Amino acid sequence: MTRLDIFLGNWMPAQTAIVDSMVEKGELKVLKVNLSGNRFTLAVPDYVAEAGVKSFDDLAKNADKFDQTIYGIEAGASVNQNMLRMIKDDAFGLGDWKLVESSEQGMLSQVQRAERSDKWVVFPAWEPHPMNTEYELTYLTGGDEYFGPNMGSAEVRTVTRPNFAEDCPNLAKLLENMTFSVELENAMMARILNDGISEDEAAKEAIEKQPELLDAWLAGVTTFEGEPGLAAVKSQLGL
Repeated sequence: MTRLDIFLGNWMPAQTAIVDSMVEKGELKVLKVNLSGNRFTLAVPDYVAEAGVKSFDDLAKNADKFDQTIYGIEAGASVNQNMLRMIKDDAFGLGDWKLVESSEQGMLSQVQRAERSDKWVVFPAWEPHPMNTEYELTYLTGGDEYFGPNMGSAEVRTVTRPNFAEDCPNLAKLLENMTFSVELENAMMARILNDGISEDEAAKEAIEKQPELLDAWLAGVTTFEGEPGLAAVKSQLGL
């Protein structure tokens, strides 16, 4: 069994069933929310939204333009199961639509082809993800029953083992300070996945563009010698 001190990727509410029981048993401590404003629901290109498709209720009335088709990711994915349930329920009048199951890359290739010729396409989108920097997307409203409230809104939390903050107060202070934005992560993921740079390079590049991030992250954090951590990190990065 792998034992971790820190995990910055507790995605909620998707991991509620796993995490809540551990917190209740005292096996895990929630330190803070480090990312909010995430979304995961159906989306269309902006030109489709500008033509009037802004909610789930707008899909069926434009069925012919969409070829009564939703493009999804790999078979068995939870989002695909949600969409299949939506079709089975004839929710939003989509009972005679079909779901094309492919892969994340296959789905996005379809989106790219559609955008090139201004064709209509609807598909599940989420952020953070590089797709939000590559395409002009509009997330659809009204799908709460199948994707969750507020366009599948989610948050990511930093969790630690019990007593971590007491054992490592300086590092815990850094973690308590560290929050991210969807825009920041979209851009960094695009640089890593699309441009092939390393995670360290993407992080350094992002900090160089937004050095004010360090001011917030390192407030009250010190070096091993007890000196201000902000000055040490800026010196190390050449900022």
